[in-house]
Amino acid sequence: MKNYLVTGGAGFIGSNYIHYLLAGKAEVSVINLDNLDYSGNMENLRDLDGNENYTFIKGDICDEKLISHIFREKSIDYVVHFAAMTHVDRSIHNARPFVKTNVEGTLNLLENARIAWEADGVFPNDKKFLHVSTDEVYGDLGEGEYFMETTPLAPRNPYSASKAGAEMMAKAYWETHRLPVNITRCSNNYGPNQFPEKLIPLLIHNCINHKKLPIYGDGLSVRDWLYVRDHCAAVEAVLKRGVLGEVYNIGGHNEKTTLDIAAVIINHIREKYDKTVTTDLIEHIQDRKGHDRRYAIDPAKTNKELNWAPEVTFEEGIRMTIDWYLNHQEWLNDVVSGEYQHYYKQHYHTLTSAAQE
Repeated sequence: MKNYLVTGGAGFIGSNYIHYLLAGKAEVSVINLDNLDYSGNMENLRDLDGNENYTFIKGDICDEKLISHIFREKSIDYVVHFAAMTHVDRSIHNARPFVKTNVEGTLNLLENARIAWEADGVFPNDKKFLHVSTDEVYGDLGEGEYFMETTPLAPRNPYSASKAGAEMMAKAYWETHRLPVNITRCSNNYGPNQFPEKLIPLLIHNCINHKKLPIYGDGLSVRDWLYVRDHCAAVEAVLKRGVLGEVYNIGGHNEKTTLDIAAVIINHIREKYDKTVTTDLIEHIQDRKGHDRRYAIDPAKTNKELNWAPEVTFEEGIRMTIDWYLNHQEWLNDVVSGEYQHYYKQHYHTLTSAAQE
């Protein structure tokens, strides 16, 4: 039985990863640590109630006593660290919570893993700390280029800077202590259960409700998109087969502009659900400060060294995603009408961006 500590497991990627882990795997025990802030949703994990291999702990990764207790009492083998504040617009409005959670929280986890796992200066070969990062730490990218693991980090907003800082801390624990660490940098994820401040569920929700689709600037910013379950498979490949201390890029070679994404969503909803939904809903709004123009991941190292490749094409994945939201409108409306609703109304043009991040 391998004991996983998954941080941020009530969020979008974390909850999908927990489902991926527990699907038919009796030898896996998962401890989900999440503080259930605005984007954490226990509805994402309701079907795991009563599962003897799953434990939920409500708590903050910055809580030193709690993290120490978990490592002492739960015999953790793997840490898969998703927990982070992630929304760029929020970080522009107030960067301090991002530094606290993303940098200080990561440090707290690293230090407690070191204390728990280190014996006479040596770490066992069956432990690992996997820090899940983002392609945004690379900054902006020119046409025809691709981010590689050796590309210098050049974050351009407070969120990505905090994620880069967390990475540097994880790397330092590998270099200084030889704590068994890997870092992953993934492109934009999409799929079920994503909080509707993000581009795809936001546009789906607004289409369903005949609201404007806010698109930053000219809508031609480019992102590489990956179906969330493919990301989960890549994380597990890195955890099990990644070379210690190494960074692995995870991407799908699915570069789309914001307008591309909007068009796909509009067309699918018009064909399957509501013929009155058209491109007239698109509304171009003032561009974000420091908006990166293009991201594109080169996942060749992960493909070659870990024998991982995406299984879901963008065309298949985006159809499944839109259909999931159409079939779970109650979930979507409940999320939007909760704590998020007030902020949604007050900050429509900043928070409900065509936020690729």
